[in-house]
Amino acid sequence: MGQSPRTDMRPEMWCIVLFSLLAQVSAKPTMYGEILSPNFPQTYPNEVEKVWDIEVPEGYGIHLYFTHLDIELSENCEYDSVKIVLGDHVEGNLCGQRTSKNPQSPIVEEFRLPVNQLQVIFRSDFSNEERFTGFAAYYVAEDLNECTDFAGFPCSHFCNNYLGGYFCSCPPEYFLQEDMKSCGVNCSGNVYTEMVGEITSPNYPNSYPENSKCDYQIRLEKGFRVVVTVQREDFDVEPVDSKGNCPDNLVFVSGDQQFGPYCGNGFPGPQTIEAKSNTLDIFFQTNQMVEKRGWRLRYHGDPIPCPKRSTANSIWEPARAKYVFKDVVRITCLEGFEVIQGSVGLTSFHSTCQSNGQWSNSHLQCEPVDCGLPNPIRNGNVKEPENTLFGSVIRYVCEEPYYYMESEGDGVYHCAANGSWVNEVLGTELPQCVPVCGVPQKVFAGIQRIVGGSLADIQSFPWQVYFPPPAKAGGALIDEYWVLTAAHVVEGSSDLQMYMGTTSVQPSRLNNAQVLTAERVFIHPGWKAVEDINARKDYDNDIALVRLRDPVKMGPKVSPICLPGTSSEYNLRASDLGFISGWGQTETRSHVFRLMAAQLPVAPLAECQRHTHTGSESTYVFTENMFCAGGEKGVDSCKGDSGGAFARQVPDVETPKFYVAGLVSWGPKCGYYGLYTHVKKYLDWIVKTMRENNQPAED
Repeated sequence: MGQSPRTDMRPEMWCIVLFSLLAQVSAKPTMYGEILSPNFPQTYPNEVEKVWDIEVPEGYGIHLYFTHLDIELSENCEYDSVKIVLGDHVEGNLCGQRTSKNPQSPIVEEFRLPVNQLQVIFRSDFSNEERFTGFAAYYVAEDLNECTDFAGFPCSHFCNNYLGGYFCSCPPEYFLQEDMKSCGVNCSGNVYTEMVGEITSPNYPNSYPENSKCDYQIRLEKGFRVVVTVQREDFDVEPVDSKGNCPDNLVFVSGDQQFGPYCGNGFPGPQTIEAKSNTLDIFFQTNQMVEKRGWRLRYHGDPIPCPKRSTANSIWEPARAKYVFKDVVRITCLEGFEVIQGSVGLTSFHSTCQSNGQWSNSHLQCEPVDCGLPNPIRNGNVKEPENTLFGSVIRYVCEEPYYYMESEGDGVYHCAANGSWVNEVLGTELPQCVPVCGVPQKVFAGIQRIVGGSLADIQSFPWQVYFPPPAKAGGALIDEYWVLTAAHVVEGSSDLQMYMGTTSVQPSRLNNAQVLTAERVFIHPGWKAVEDINARKDYDNDIALVRLRDPVKMGPKVSPICLPGTSSEYNLRASDLGFISGWGQTETRSHVFRLMAAQLPVAPLAECQRHTHTGSESTYVFTENMFCAGGEKGVDSCKGDSGGAFARQVPDVETPKFYVAGLVSWGPKCGYYGLYTHVKKYLDWIVKTMRENNQPAED
């Protein structure tokens, strides 16, 4: 049918009586009903609007279906239409003619809606060019399954659907809470008085109940303190939310002590929690969101300890490493010391370890010296003594095998009469733990002759530093605060950030690497800057030092390489072998993410000169500050390896130990010969720069 402007009415249409059936049919809830357009099955009138309010009982949805539909067709059903409306939302807008697609069913259009109220609105405009018979529709109430038909589960445990509604229920030993949806358990008022016991969250190791508050009380005999142990694997509670709070949490309270709140997968607190007293309250609170396995803990009563007051001025009998509740000792002062009690001087007295952890007669003292807890040292630790009184001995040790004690002395200190911890050699000065250099945890087992490089593990080259793009280069850690690299790697750079301790430099793997941040960069004063770095011909003095903001923590994947010695044994000769490593490009790949390494020999400098174009327009500078390494068909460093170490075995050392003999600098072509900065030539500059800039830069 053509769609002509509706304002051009034929003359005979003016005689048609216009009328409107504006009817709001208020209906009470019914289980079914019929809706017919005006005059159905005859032609429906013009300019009519009729509204049907359909309502079925609560707990039911509406199945609305049309068995006949013959309404004037127009774009977007602008002229005549029947609409199905849910509040402000139009669920359907129908016009035109429909026929059933199923010969077994008369339905031409249907709607199944999970609501118990809707409106059907029929409208026609002022004229119809043909005879349209309207529509016939029917609705029936359909039961809703509230347990499955809606987003979200209405019950915390069991949902039971019935005709017209639903109800919630709980498992055995649970009860339905006041909201009639969530379940809880009775988990309060439990008191534990046995000296050893185990406590678990409700339903452990199955999911604990939601929306519950549990409390447990441990009450032991006086003279014992409560000690709780929680294994990491025995703890599974809803983790911290986006605001940093624990939605479900476990808290321990003993007097003025509080431990927690704790939550998450794996116990985040200390494995052993020691209360100061014989009482401990445990609180476990859950919300209505996530339920996990819960927790299990063990507790025991530990006799309250009494501090050992044995000093060089007295003798305790019997002598024990630890004294606890009910222990009795006889304290005898050494010659020259006594205890004054009233007007009488006593040489000995008895003292009993009491339930409060205090000795009786504690006011009677032989006045020993207390040196206090020893000061900690960086990269090392000290085993705390049984007491800190005069005559006590401690030993400082470094974190081996990554650090060693640089200072003289054996690390043994004793509590001196002046109240200080003293070493026989260092006096009161603390020992220094410095990194062990040049010792990899794994020996590189790759290529041993010049036939190409191979994959390597970072533990074979733990000094390897990675400079990410745009630098895309390498470096060598030589101290916990210093990185050695090529000058052309760091010139013009600011806010340098490096990575260590990773075999793969894929961005996703760098999250596990140790991040190094530069504080200052020191480029050798002999390095000449150029305007066009791509046209550089002079790589003399291609060496730089990077002072780090924070010290590097050493381990199996991170440790420094040694600097060369000053003796002639560290002079390089042709055919001397050295290791190179890095993430530079290879013959087949321009982007390498796995660490590559190889062994290659030192070559005469003339070999590098012979393989380098030396025309008048492309003359490269060769100096004694460089050395040549590689071969015509051998391994070589390449783009991306700059600044990496040429590592040589330390002379006269049988075990694998390496020093940085050179730094990757430049080369005429990858895969042949390469030029390396001769590090020994710059040893004085390196040592002087590190010594003069050993302190952090001032802001």
